[in-house]
Amino acid sequence: MNALLLVGAGGFVGSIARYLISTNLMKMSTSGFPIGTLMVNVVGCFGIGLLAAKSDALNHDTRLLLMTGLLGGFTTFSAFGLETITLMKKGEWLFASTNIALSVVLGLAAVWLGMLVMGQRV
Repeated sequence: MNALLLVGAGGFVGSIARYLISTNLMKMSTSGFPIGTLMVNVVGCFGIGLLAAKSDALNHDTRLLLMTGLLGGFTTFSAFGLETITLMKKGEWLFASTNIALSVVLGLAAVWLGMLVMGQRV
């Protein structure tokens, strides 16, 4: 139960931070480029990189709160980035490449299919 509370509390804060940062950056942008989402993803990846580099110094509860909860609520792209880099560090280049390709292609296809199912032409 403690683990769920830690992840939930971190996720609550991360989700609010994502919303505030993303919407404020989009308001400042004059183009249609999704700069808010891009920046949240980059910051989340940087944050998980910092924490992963020092994960031995963090106890299990702190990792749950910060990595799974806070950064998971902030952006799941950070988890994708960490998992892919971990595969690369292990020399699992085929798995890393497959993860990148499938995540992008299947993710976009799933969004398209969901919109199509709901009657929206893409």
